[in-house]
Amino acid sequence: MLRLYDFLESGNGYKVRLMLHRLAIPFELVELDITKGETRTPGFLSKNRNGRIPTLELEDGTCLAESNAILCYLAEGTDLWPAGRLARARTLQWLFFEQYSHEPFVAVARAWRRVFGMTPEREAQLPGKMKGGYQALDVMEDALTGRRFLVDDRFGVADIALYAYTHVAGEGGFDLARYPAIRAWLGRVATEPRHVPITWRPADHARQAGSPGAAPDPVFT
Repeated sequence: MLRLYDFLESGNGYKVRLMLHRLAIPFELVELDITKGETRTPGFLSKNRNGRIPTLELEDGTCLAESNAILCYLAEGTDLWPAGRLARARTLQWLFFEQYSHEPFVAVARAWRRVFGMTPEREAQLPGKMKGGYQALDVMEDALTGRRFLVDDRFGVADIALYAYTHVAGEGGFDLARYPAIRAWLGRVATEPRHVPITWRPADHARQAGSPGAAPDPVFT
């Protein structure tokens, strides 16, 4: 069974969880608290030298890092990965956009406000993060105007990658009310089969039952 090392508040991790659920792939969820340095232990660094989540451990023990690389790995051979050469390139274009033009602004503003807390240094940098985030959202709004999905008007990898942090952009202080095409797209993605929310934890019932020594439940619903 696949094993996913993750932090539930992470949009990067959520991309992978959403993909796994969509494809009905069983996996074991191993939660690591990035605010407590749990991805910097020798044990985890032996799996991902960069010390980041998500990290996907394959059945043979091989570990794969970087959320969008994991998405491409999981989607290959499925209807979420385009068959056409140009559509594949456009998918990759959106994945690069997400990591270089979207995530550093939208995700970082959210992480500062929701996960790590604001500091004077972050307050000083926040206007630049907000400006960059709105620029990325403007690009998405233009692309989604008159379209249902980002590539070939079909739900796919690009939509999963961009949905993760866009749908919680409000938690970073971004106003999505000005983006009708994005909001309509968010609604469509949320109605795709096997959709789960960002912090959904299927093993909650086991933890609440009081069995801290038990192995994590396989995530497969």
